[in-house]
Amino acid sequence: METFDLRDAMQRGVVVLCFYPRDGTPACTRQAIEFSDHEDDFLREGAAVIGISPDDCLTHAAFRDEHGISIRLLSDPDLEVCRLYGVLHRREGCERDTVRRTTVLIDRAGVVRHLIDDVQLRGHAAEVLKLVKEIARNN
Repeated sequence: METFDLRDAMQRGVVVLCFYPRDGTPACTRQAIEFSDHEDDFLREGAAVIGISPDDCLTHAAFRDEHGISIRLLSDPDLEVCRLYGVLHRREGCERDTVRRTTVLIDRAGVVRHLIDDVQLRGHAAEVLKLVKEIARNN
């Protein structure tokens, strides 16, 4: 229920944007828990992990509380941010766009250093942490 400033987060280090379709689905829950479990590792590297979905803030709060999610969750109900990062796609037979599970790593200069789409959940947070460490070493 507060505003998020990407530029402010970038000043502190790498920003990891994790786009996901919906709170509460089994895959989204696993992904959010995995990143939450590794949150201290990301913080040690100066990285912020941010989850983004079209769900509203109240849905995010219920999801966070029910599953012990500690990463920050942002609401993008009009899909504006999802469009900017190109993470929307239309599934066959669907009438509207949905969010493709995508992770974007942005360095302190605002450069997108990695974009991982069609994320495979098992080990994804560890893979992203390795990339964050590489970025931090080279900046």
